[in-house]
Amino acid sequence: MLRRRTILPIFLALVLLPAWEARAGAPSPEAQPTEASEKTSSEAQASTAAPEAATADPDDVPAPLTDAPQTAAPVDERHAPLVDQPSEEEQQALFPKLNVYFPEGELDLRVNRLARKVFVEGQVKYNFVDGDISAFLRYRYYGYQRTYQLSVFDEVEFEDIEEFDNDFDRTRGILLLTEWPQTFHRRTFILTELDRITSNKQELFFDTGKTNLFVRLGYQIGTPNDERSNAIVGEDRARVERLFTAFRKVGPGDAGLTGAVTWGSDFTLGDFDYAKLEVSGIKRFELPRGAFLFGRVHSGTFLDYKTLDRDLEEDPRLPSTGRYSIPRAEFFRLDGRDNLKGLDERLRGTEEIHFTTEALFPWFVHEQRRFLKVDWRNWYWVLYAGTGNIGFDRNIYTELGDYTYDAGVGFESSFTLRNYEFFLSGLAAQAFNAEGGVKASLSLKSYH
Repeated sequence: MLRRRTILPIFLALVLLPAWEARAGAPSPEAQPTEASEKTSSEAQASTAAPEAATADPDDVPAPLTDAPQTAAPVDERHAPLVDQPSEEEQQALFPKLNVYFPEGELDLRVNRLARKVFVEGQVKYNFVDGDISAFLRYRYYGYQRTYQLSVFDEVEFEDIEEFDNDFDRTRGILLLTEWPQTFHRRTFILTELDRITSNKQELFFDTGKTNLFVRLGYQIGTPNDERSNAIVGEDRARVERLFTAFRKVGPGDAGLTGAVTWGSDFTLGDFDYAKLEVSGIKRFELPRGAFLFGRVHSGTFLDYKTLDRDLEEDPRLPSTGRYSIPRAEFFRLDGRDNLKGLDERLRGTEEIHFTTEALFPWFVHEQRRFLKVDWRNWYWVLYAGTGNIGFDRNIYTELGDYTYDAGVGFESSFTLRNYEFFLSGLAAQAFNAEGGVKASLSLKSYH
């Protein structure tokens, strides 16, 4: 039986490996580029020229607090950085990046370093409630014409804590991501990934011991700084999930469109056969008195897939997602921080669409307000609303009566404590025509 306490030391050792490798190599005097999985497009701008000086980490400063470009491109005067430029010594040092999510009890710790011309990063995600744990080790090389990222990962998901058992799903894999930047606002991606899937859950016996080999071709237009859009064309498991789009640093008037086609092949090593299309669009609208609104639309469909043998289709142990030649992790989801934030049900399907809006109203911006022994620098009030539908038939797009609606209120703020900057977000939302009550969420990001 796979036990959580035996897995944790192994994964913690993985996250320390990049630090050891970085110290073994001669550090580069050039500035550290942006995070490998969190800001693919800004890295693309750095790769079109030589890897030059960059400012803070792309996920460190949210959009309403600062919209400063994170590459060597000229700084737009409308985007004023909120933090000081790091010195060369600070750029060469190893600073951990920590994200904490509540009530999920999830911790996301990253340690990264630029060793010579290779960006090395180790990452561990741990859920204290369910015991889920993921470890990633990635290497990213910055070339003049394109960038390459090689990642290995191991992800273990346990049942919810209220189930009182140790049933698990495990995915181990390796991926290669290549990015071709045409301009700062246009990028092409190719991702090749090999996943090995195991599980001791009886209802997932079809996936157990199988291999998913797939290739993804993606294209991105517009703003390069949206985390969810970057995950569509790149590495999905390791992304930083934010409550609000503002933390993805989309500047005034910015817009973006991202699309990707994924082909899972049963050729050679693969056991699955499917084709998936996913599209996402985002737009920021300016409102009076410094307020602004984010609109987002996301949709996905499976263009082709196989169903299981009739004998297996009628097996009562199989869930709806287990009746197709599609890995469980590849199905679309309607719930989650990146989708309908008030939905408390885990809904999956082969067809999905949802719309969300976030209106942010400033209370105070670029100030120093002392409270609870910390200096609060920014505070925005947030109104959120969303709607969407998911299922296994394409009629979900037109059956408006089946759509789920949710809405909520929240805040987004930043404060300083000693030498650290913190970004705190909170939201209370509820889905009106679904099970469950009010769902409260918090996220905390630290930056040295």
